[in-house]
Amino acid sequence: MSTDTPFVSDVERSRARSNINADFYKEALEASKKFRKEYLDRLNVVKHDQMPMERTPDGLIKHIINEKMNTKECAIDIYMQFLDAQGATGTSRHLTEEIAFVIEGKGYDLHYDVKFRCEEAFVWEWETTPKKYEWGPGDFIYVPPYCAHKRVNTTDQEARVVVINSRMVKAIGFDWFDQLEPAKGFEDLWVPPAG
Repeated sequence: MSTDTPFVSDVERSRARSNINADFYKEALEASKKFRKEYLDRLNVVKHDQMPMERTPDGLIKHIINEKMNTKECAIDIYMQFLDAQGATGTSRHLTEEIAFVIEGKGYDLHYDVKFRCEEAFVWEWETTPKKYEWGPGDFIYVPPYCAHKRVNTTDQEARVVVINSRMVKAIGFDWFDQLEPAKGFEDLWVPPAG
């Protein structure tokens, strides 16, 4: 059904063209051009000695792919997690889902599933009793989005697990990532979450 009444008044029409002072679009085009030029020089192959080790509140990790490593990969971060004999990570949660692949070791994950509802703001509630998932060499582990989780090595040898997270959720504005408790021996690196 159409009418002769305009959707926008003449006043709004004149306001729409006033105060032209932004150059966001131009900046986006220039940034894209610069990115594509720099992208050509990014790494296709990351050698083992180019993968930095890091002590984190979640334990010792070796970055395989990270957004700060100048690689052509632009969507995921990958690291190897080292778990001492009878050791464990801290407990963390992040809005991106996580997948992991066990290289060596045996143990289990504890997952505190989350439920949420949207009122005036998001309301998050985590289960107080975790689900336990056992794993061993060659196993795949899935951690749902924002599920609080901890990984435990039950052997007398070091365990190694490759962990993969997407950068996409962060890129769209949901950079929600909390370290709820530190791994034993890494307490000096822990910054408790806000609120």
